[in-house]
Amino acid sequence: MRIAVVEKDRCQPRKCNFECHHFCPIVRQGKPCVWMGEDNKAKISETLCIGCNICVVKCPFDAIHIINLPEELKEDLLQQYGENAFRLYRLPVPRKGSVVGLLGANGIGKTTAIRILSGQELPNLGDWTAAPSWQPAIDKYSATELGDYLRHVAAGNVKTALKPQYVDKLPQAVKGKVGDLLRKTDERGALAHVVDALALGAVLDSDLAALSGGELQRVAIAATALKEADVYFFDEPSSYLDIGQRLRAARMIRTLAAEKAVVVIEHDLAVLDFLADDVHVLYGTPAAYGIVTIPRPVRSSINVYLSGFLREENIRFRDTTIEFEAHPPRKDWQAHVLLEFPELEKSYESFRFRSQPGQIRVGEVVGVVGPNATGKTTFVKMLAGEIAPTRGTVDVKVKVSYKPQYVKGDYEGTVQELLYVALAEQAASPFFLHEIARPLDLEKLSAKSVDKLSGGELQRVAVALALARPAELYLLDEPSAYLDVEQRMVVAKTIRRVMEKTGKSALVVDHDVYFIDLIADSVMTFGGNPGVEGLCAGPFPMREGMNRFLADVGVTFRRDKDTRRPRVNKEGSRLDVEQRASGEYYYAVEDAAAQAE
Repeated sequence: MRIAVVEKDRCQPRKCNFECHHFCPIVRQGKPCVWMGEDNKAKISETLCIGCNICVVKCPFDAIHIINLPEELKEDLLQQYGENAFRLYRLPVPRKGSVVGLLGANGIGKTTAIRILSGQELPNLGDWTAAPSWQPAIDKYSATELGDYLRHVAAGNVKTALKPQYVDKLPQAVKGKVGDLLRKTDERGALAHVVDALALGAVLDSDLAALSGGELQRVAIAATALKEADVYFFDEPSSYLDIGQRLRAARMIRTLAAEKAVVVIEHDLAVLDFLADDVHVLYGTPAAYGIVTIPRPVRSSINVYLSGFLREENIRFRDTTIEFEAHPPRKDWQAHVLLEFPELEKSYESFRFRSQPGQIRVGEVVGVVGPNATGKTTFVKMLAGEIAPTRGTVDVKVKVSYKPQYVKGDYEGTVQELLYVALAEQAASPFFLHEIARPLDLEKLSAKSVDKLSGGELQRVAVALALARPAELYLLDEPSAYLDVEQRMVVAKTIRRVMEKTGKSALVVDHDVYFIDLIADSVMTFGGNPGVEGLCAGPFPMREGMNRFLADVGVTFRRDKDTRRPRVNKEGSRLDVEQRASGEYYYAVEDAAAQAE
């Protein structure tokens, strides 16, 4: 079975010579294989297409995908958004009493799946020309668990609650105080429990428009959990949250699964591992097609996703394996000091930040971890020279490149124009093209307007801009935000590779433990009373710093025996008790012994 997909936002016939049409061998034979549609976008006949891929190669905007799929998938087509448009094969099934996770790249169909399962969208089984209805899908899956579920949804017998992906739009949809919103949505009479579980007591009297991203996320999770529903859907519940808040939210979501069905989309693998019982992996080509696999236990699913290989189906959906290293501290690393900072203090009207003295060495990647609202961004801005300390001075002789926490797409122009305006001749340098632009896949974004970029696309552009600027110290504030698992790994490796090849140093603030584990040589830890006082110490060697941080959070990690990835220990488990007793919060005891050999 062959499918042809044209990404409409990339297809720009006015800026090309219609190469897909002129070079198509079938068109040259006089047959209408490629033509211009009524929407002024290229159209491709999947019946006539021979799969030569000439149009794919010739398209200057990478807008065309010609993909060969197994013939049996024809029977599994569940949703298609039009001719030469994205299609989704198969659906996950919510299960009462468990948390079902969805794991896959951005643009692969996860949100489409939960929109169908929550009844917000009707499946068309590939017939986009007719008005969609539930009955064809119910008839097709009548003898299956999915058919039973869809029948109940169609009849209105399944009440659902959905936490959307983008919580920053919440203040636009709802006005007023946090407490008023939560009291209105409290159909379960669980307001006190949910507010306590998510630590929302301090913001109940706050206006929604005044909340930070992390506070909005917790309010959205709370509002969803307070509704009386049969199935709860949470789309990326960890965005904007620090590791402590992520685990608290995960614990609260798991309590819903005691009597209800819960479906979660999550890109933080440590949180997904802690939260889900079973996971469906989604693979395919982003914006072209997505395939939902059978559910597997969470550990098995994550390991399959990292390996990029489905053994049972004999399908490799990624060319490379994502690998982790249980790297011990670099004791023999003798590098010059790039930046030494004394005790720093910054006082605001209602917040005070203090840092202990420390130093950053040449070629070192320093991970920055800690709760939200404890001064991480304040510290980064002081090093960047954007704000002046109340007490202490920073060596401003060090040239700094800074990527802020919140990235705005307010540039009027394309990504390519932005790169050339911001970087000048640096945008065409071989180093930028091969070491930064190519790994971050910026070529596919070059013709897109900056103000039309998604959150993940904008994040990749911002990271590329920061890394391309000539500097001695690179300050990157939450570079993994909005990125899927694969993109996070690519960005982490890109940052690390650039630092190693240029001999520069980086300070990276992030809440994803996997991301910090991949990227950092050492760690700075932040603590204190969020929103009132922040305290900073370090940098420490990796293990010492992570042990300090995780001891404050109250959680222990072990390493998976197959992939070496960090995994959260279940509270009260044997390893959790043993690691707490030994003070090894970051590595399992047997792993620590193995590294010492």
